[in-house]
Amino acid sequence: MFSDNNSNVVDPLWGNVHVCVTLQEIRVLYDEEKMDCGYLFCSVYHSSSTRTKLKGKLLDGLLSADFNEKTCSSRYQSTLYRKTSPHKPSPHLISTLRSYESIHRRCSPHTESYNKTLQHFQPGDHSTARIDCKYLVHLWMPQGGLGNRLLSLASSFLYALLTNRVLLIDQGHKAVDLLCEPFPDTTWALPLDFPIKNQFDTFNKESPHCYGNMVKNHIIDTSMEKSFFPFMYFNLIYDYDDYDKQFFCDQDQNFMRGVSWLVIRSDQYFIPSLFLIPSFKQELRKLFPEKETVFHHLGRYLFHPSNQVWGLITRYYQAYLAKADERIGIQVRDFKSTNLPFRGLKDHIASYYLPHLAVNESVFNRRNDSYDVTSPLSYMMDRILDCSVKKNLLPKLKPIKNPQESVSVVDYQSNKNPKSKVVLVTSLDSRYFENLRNMYWENPTINGEVIGVFQPSHEGYQQLGNLTHHMKAWAEIYLLSLMDVLITSPWSTFGYVAQGIGGLRPWILNNPQKEMDYDLPCHRAKSMEPCFHFPPFYDCKAKIRTDTGARVPYVRHCEDTSWGLKLVDD
Repeated sequence: MFSDNNSNVVDPLWGNVHVCVTLQEIRVLYDEEKMDCGYLFCSVYHSSSTRTKLKGKLLDGLLSADFNEKTCSSRYQSTLYRKTSPHKPSPHLISTLRSYESIHRRCSPHTESYNKTLQHFQPGDHSTARIDCKYLVHLWMPQGGLGNRLLSLASSFLYALLTNRVLLIDQGHKAVDLLCEPFPDTTWALPLDFPIKNQFDTFNKESPHCYGNMVKNHIIDTSMEKSFFPFMYFNLIYDYDDYDKQFFCDQDQNFMRGVSWLVIRSDQYFIPSLFLIPSFKQELRKLFPEKETVFHHLGRYLFHPSNQVWGLITRYYQAYLAKADERIGIQVRDFKSTNLPFRGLKDHIASYYLPHLAVNESVFNRRNDSYDVTSPLSYMMDRILDCSVKKNLLPKLKPIKNPQESVSVVDYQSNKNPKSKVVLVTSLDSRYFENLRNMYWENPTINGEVIGVFQPSHEGYQQLGNLTHHMKAWAEIYLLSLMDVLITSPWSTFGYVAQGIGGLRPWILNNPQKEMDYDLPCHRAKSMEPCFHFPPFYDCKAKIRTDTGARVPYVRHCEDTSWGLKLVDD
């Protein structure tokens, strides 16, 4: 790159002319070591191809250009591996994210504003001085899988945007080894010397600082104009009670505005219920005109694989997936080795949700059978095959009438350029992959298509405390998001994350229940949005239980969980 006589910058590789304005945008397009601009600030002066490349790398403005690409290769390289999303972020979402990034820098750990709020943790402090920054601390669920962790983290981030808080995450589960920092020139990691960090492991719904517990025991009154609590803990995990669920009530949200530090522990994608809070509706409408794109945009903004994980992703993709004409992802939840959270909550589900749903007892009893499947492998395998063939995702096999005939030679002569498809299988169990691979290896296809079947790993069981296990899981989630078509298991947060980031409406396999052969093997998701498995069924004004999936047209019940909630377009 060199300068011409008019103080413009000419790129000999692309043949484009650049005028010096801002360095950040150019950094996104070029390796900094190859740039010798001679100016402090440079920007594209605009051939259409250069504008398109920059726009693509920044995901239509969703991402900031203020990053050094070397610190996180995946942030700007992901567009090389996936199709351009037809879903564009709204101008209001883009401006809100840039504003948030500025606030996060100003209020980040160990800044003057941050240190000022820590004074509230000192005994006897009842200061009424104005606080510039307020915070939301997100706690990981130690027994939660990676899918649950990412979905709940995205939920906390949206809540932070809506309430003008800075999101910080507990470092207890080494998120830095999985994810890049999402905000420029700062960190989202909660400092290890945070005053109450040593109490986090003890927080539950019975804790003295738990909001639901304080409401239950009349310790707080939401009609109070001010709160003098230094922090509050919110228990938003699957077993939370009606008092905890008042988090989703407007009056309670108004009370929380006065608290400097909110601490949330969640394993749920609770965003659908944020759309039911009246004070948030107008802002959410501007942020997300397309309701089904919430996680698609938030996931692509927040969750960039670390360089180590990105290496796992790109090496596998280039070796096994890149050359195919079509890529199909099949995500199989192993119901035998991965226990369902619903198993221990059958009575709660029957008493809390079922009375408000338009289903009868027999439907619910059949759903209960899914906890007692004796042969999930054969059941799910049958569903996978039926779904992939009936929906024309994979070709039927061609029967070999004469074993002596060289079918491959005949097919090759009639179709010298057969279409190739690759199937990426992700599961803790290797047998789904082995069955599919052997079928398409040992038999020709009826239309001559060439089918390759691959599985990156098969860990056998979920290893919640194993970092390498989580890195492989994150790599496989991301690989699934790069597919053209997805088949997913019911109730799988692993699949939810992949479909959301990839902008895909998956084919969801029907529940692994007994005596349901008359059902279709799979059905198309209403939207790419994840499901909130355990939403509050509560009317805040009437203070009674009610079906919150019947209140507005864009919050509906999930295909795979009849009591769950998900966002759909109106």
